[in-house]
Amino acid sequence: MLISAAPSCLLPSCGTRGTKLLSRTASALLLSTAAGQSCFAQSASPGAAVALDPVTVEAPRRSAPAVARGRTTGPRRADPLPSRESAAVTAAADAATPVRARFDALAGGVALVDRQDFPVTANPTVSKALSGVPGVVVQDFFGGNDQPRIQIRGSGLQQNPVERGILVLQNGLPINRADGSYIVGFANPQLAESIEVYRGYMANRLGATVLGGALNFVSPTGSTQPGAQITVSGGSFGQIGSAGQAGFKKENFDGLIQFDASRRDGFRDYNSSERVAISGNVGVKHSENVSTRFFAGYTDLGFDVAGPLTKSAMYADPRQVHGGPSVVGGVAINPGPNVLRDKPRREASQFLAGSRTTATFDAHLVDVAIGYTHTDDMFRFPISSGIRTTEGGDLTGVMRYAYNPGAAVLPLLETTAQFTTGSASRENYINQAGSTGAKFGQSELDATTLALYSGLNIPIWPAFTLSPAISYAHATRDNDDTYRLATRPTIAYNPANPTMLLPNGAVPTQSTSYSRAYEGWSPSLALSYRPDNISTVFAAVSRSFEPPTHDDLLATVNGTPNSSPGRPAPGNPFLAAAAFTTPDLKAQTATTVEAGWRGRTDRFSWDAVTYYSWVDNELLSLRDATGASLGAINADKTTHFGIELGFGARLTERLSGRVAYTYQDFRFDNDPLRGNNRLAGAPRHLVNAMLQFQATESWRLQGAVRWNPERTPVDNMNTLYADPYVVVDLRTEYKINKTFSVFGEITNLFNETYASSTLIVDQARPDQAAFLPGDGRGFYAGMKARF
Repeated sequence: MLISAAPSCLLPSCGTRGTKLLSRTASALLLSTAAGQSCFAQSASPGAAVALDPVTVEAPRRSAPAVARGRTTGPRRADPLPSRESAAVTAAADAATPVRARFDALAGGVALVDRQDFPVTANPTVSKALSGVPGVVVQDFFGGNDQPRIQIRGSGLQQNPVERGILVLQNGLPINRADGSYIVGFANPQLAESIEVYRGYMANRLGATVLGGALNFVSPTGSTQPGAQITVSGGSFGQIGSAGQAGFKKENFDGLIQFDASRRDGFRDYNSSERVAISGNVGVKHSENVSTRFFAGYTDLGFDVAGPLTKSAMYADPRQVHGGPSVVGGVAINPGPNVLRDKPRREASQFLAGSRTTATFDAHLVDVAIGYTHTDDMFRFPISSGIRTTEGGDLTGVMRYAYNPGAAVLPLLETTAQFTTGSASRENYINQAGSTGAKFGQSELDATTLALYSGLNIPIWPAFTLSPAISYAHATRDNDDTYRLATRPTIAYNPANPTMLLPNGAVPTQSTSYSRAYEGWSPSLALSYRPDNISTVFAAVSRSFEPPTHDDLLATVNGTPNSSPGRPAPGNPFLAAAAFTTPDLKAQTATTVEAGWRGRTDRFSWDAVTYYSWVDNELLSLRDATGASLGAINADKTTHFGIELGFGARLTERLSGRVAYTYQDFRFDNDPLRGNNRLAGAPRHLVNAMLQFQATESWRLQGAVRWNPERTPVDNMNTLYADPYVVVDLRTEYKINKTFSVFGEITNLFNETYASSTLIVDQARPDQAAFLPGDGRGFYAGMKARF
């Protein structure tokens, strides 16, 4: 979770005027009703919405009026100029303050990253937005709006690409499909007012059925961001982008519309990406007790998959792409995909619409939401997997109830019910030199997930709260194989001449139909101790339950870098082999113990959480030494141990700093093949630090460091490793006047060559293409206008 030592140090507003203005803001909150505060909110929960300060460094917090039980909350940032920007920040502070008070009382890992805390950048990626959150590891794949690997506490770590392991929400409703899979490129920090992070069992209350937790991207509203603003930016690697929004607020309703458009040629030779997104929302206050918000959005994205390189090729020229294995003396070396020939790429779009209605009646709060998403996804994998198209819709209904008979920050009782159902049509085609070849698979996929939660917050002694909870999940995963031909076609290229087609082949069709059901209970028990308004100490034990997705249950196999699925020997077109595998997977479960201490003073803030998880049947997606899919398996037993530390400080009136440290030690537990090896892909140590100097009221400078000090295993056998690295960024922003500001950024200042991420395989070869280079040094600049 994150800490904060006062947000105003990250914007030019650390002075007395901002403190006085926001002290008045905090006082005004005492006059607001619960309905008024939630009327325009889109947090992941209603009156008991959980959100937490980021590990961003902020100005010192002076005492503000208590929200409840004598608790104090710090002032939010304010612009010294009486502009629309300062009004928007004040409005955002109005909505956030009670949420932050609830965070202070929670017995678990949560975080709230405000838009003001996002780095000022021309390339606003998820990894940059979440860089200050300990415990959330984001590893970029290709530098743009593509498919970074996001993992929290190791959940979903070994998917390539990661499409499972966390619940991704927008305004409290899932971007995930009904089977739990998601496309991370639909999560757009450029269009978020804040990002709420719920680690581990803290996400159970939101309907999550995962070990890792949840991310909720909260959109701005006409109440929190009135007026208009537009940003234009550009820079290295052909990066250009623009974003804008316009919002209004009336007495009983508000509205906002926003857009984001960006494209880049990319750092590498085959690395272009583009994304266009538009969204809007309208809030209506029916009465003092009842309010509704309607929202809709559309995102269209596409990106080239530049693919991995061998370690030697990456250090020789990180811009190049791999041309597949070479044959020397009749022996294949440098295994990996032939990106030059296969041209892997992903193109996806998603339409989302929904509404939330919140009602408060005395001590009772009811929140009802319904949402629909339609997703169209084309993923052109290398030839070993082929082209996968998936199109379908998902419907989600959520009902939350909270009961708070007193003035406590947290409700005495909270209960949630969430049901998601969806279906999709999936087709599989051969990737023939980057073009769509013959169809070899067709399926109708259906999924449902029901999640129920109920929890209590019981004061058992002065300053002590006991929080027992129970959640239940039931999931179904059904596949109807509608491919009716007797054989599945295959193609292959000559490994010695990978542009020369060999004779076409065919293998007998084997049905991939299945019908699976999963259910599990996830109890938790937490105890928190808050001796004063400065710090909170907590300990908790919890269970988690995570069923597999369709991508786990249905995977292509028996392909090679020069042949399609079902053809393990390129030169033998009629060797009988399966093109798909449908493993009978179990749900992943875990028992986790965790403890933490967080707090803040006028100059410092800190957050320390440690956890240990005993995981049964961990879901692992395996690949061979060439990168070809081997399908998913359940590991017998694994353990996940981690430490999540954040510290922020206001060092002087103008200088502030922060650091977020994540330690991960994820291991097999006496595995018969892998022993106690580390799970591949998880960096053991990761440090993100930022230092900011407020040169003047209008000019600030930032330096940021991302440091991975230890090598990271690429394979589960721990035979190949990615090297340590340090990357330094510099940023600056200058406010010209009340309307215009300019910003600039230098990324990877020292032009470090490093692997920002890797493929994850079961057993690697030293000459394997498994390393994904990070961007080289880049220069960016932009301008923002507010009206």
